[in-house]
Amino acid sequence: MPTNTSVPYSCSFSFSDEKIFESLTDDELELIKKSSVEVKYQAGEVIFKQGTFATHIGLLTKGLAKIYIADRNSTDILILKILPPVNLLGISFLSEENSVFFYSVQAYIDTTVELIDIQVMRQIIGQNARFAKRIIDLMCEHTLINYGRFFCLTHKQTFGRMADVLLCLSNRIYKKNSFNLELSRKELAELAGMTVETTTRILTKFRNDQLITINGKNIEINDYEKLIEISQKG
Repeated sequence: MPTNTSVPYSCSFSFSDEKIFESLTDDELELIKKSSVEVKYQAGEVIFKQGTFATHIGLLTKGLAKIYIADRNSTDILILKILPPVNLLGISFLSEENSVFFYSVQAYIDTTVELIDIQVMRQIIGQNARFAKRIIDLMCEHTLINYGRFFCLTHKQTFGRMADVLLCLSNRIYKKNSFNLELSRKELAELAGMTVETTTRILTKFRNDQLITINGKNIEINDYEKLIEISQKG
């Protein structure tokens, strides 16, 4: 699997937040433990809903979630990113100026999340500089991913967008070249910003060109370099 980090995959992060709490003291860890609760969500359940008050942030420990903005006047949604374990959900609202979720978070598959009281997180950020720096670094990564996402959706053609999504799924979500895709064709189409019909046509083209192999839900990337070239040329 190529490790070319210059390729701006735009669907998810290149790292997880598994070690984000390592800079906390024992007392701070105990405080988080006392102010958090583990919640299990079934596939399709909403974890955070757009327009509601942000009372908690989440630590995704199992499953797969999508962050999206919904159009109130239609069924259209814009997927900002998808997140595997271990990642924080809702960190944009750690600022006291942001008290209402302006996006939703939904479980793609059965997902487990540790919900942490947002006031406790704000308190710890105010007293632990190392932890605050890690949160700032993570927010910067969120911003860069969103920039890449918007560039992909507005400047790349359909083939480039699908190549970008497949590379991101392989490198950043499943971290292997052969994986069982847990997204439906409709969800994959939403992620790539195209119709289900166009998604199916492009996947068939990639398969016929031997760039990928499709066997049921399993997708295997056969030619990384060609997919990278398609992604970069858009």
